[in-house]
Amino acid sequence: MGDISGAVALVTGAAQGIGRAIALRLARDGADVAVVDLNGDKAAAVAEEIRALGRKAASIRADVSDRDQVFAAVAQARAELGTLDIMVNNAGIVQVEPLLDVTPDKLDAILGVNLKGVVWGIQAAAETFREHGTKGALINASSIAGHDGFAMLSAYCASKFAVRALTQAAAKELAADGITVNAYCPGVVDTDMWVTVDEEFARHTGAEKGATFEQFVGTIALGRAETPDDVAGFVSYLAGPDGRYMTGQSVLIDGGMVYC
Repeated sequence: MGDISGAVALVTGAAQGIGRAIALRLARDGADVAVVDLNGDKAAAVAEEIRALGRKAASIRADVSDRDQVFAAVAQARAELGTLDIMVNNAGIVQVEPLLDVTPDKLDAILGVNLKGVVWGIQAAAETFREHGTKGALINASSIAGHDGFAMLSAYCASKFAVRALTQAAAKELAADGITVNAYCPGVVDTDMWVTVDEEFARHTGAEKGATFEQFVGTIALGRAETPDDVAGFVSYLAGPDGRYMTGQSVLIDGGMVYC
């Protein structure tokens, strides 16, 4: 368990799934946490879970594709929790469809959340870190789909590859300020998002419900689907003192699926 006692973290997309697990893990490791999500009610429920652990929490409704809302969320987190030390740009969406069916609106939507949301989060947090002289941690959500292209997931893969490039560039720009920038790259995580992926594969390919999930899980060397807590533990490492000498990296944590 990393010791981040007294730190303040903001986690986007924290109302459920991986984001919720990250928010709760950071709280268990000593941080106060701003829970940011488009679903305000669920964000408030996660904030209550954090308070039950003895930590302070703020729940903030925001659409991460909107730059002004991301900056406002960071400002609100600072106002309610006092500062900001850790920014986890976790919010993401998925699309499953043939590349030739991707429309401008669909591409704009997935890039708006998965890529622009990370850009705005980096900007807002780094501005705060610089203002306060904080050697903060910026932690971004990429994916195995940011290391390997998968059929039927072209737009999603493009957004996650872009996060890897952004992570490298930001790390180089912000290193002089003592700010680290890294990304985590999960595989097949047993969450509602993968329920959607499985259902969409079934719709497009005719596969039975559950078959795509089982097919992907069957390729994992460790023999099981990933849990949100598997991801959260690594994010806590990146947020804590043991991760302070790592920057610019997009690390696979997938149980053994993609190797590079």
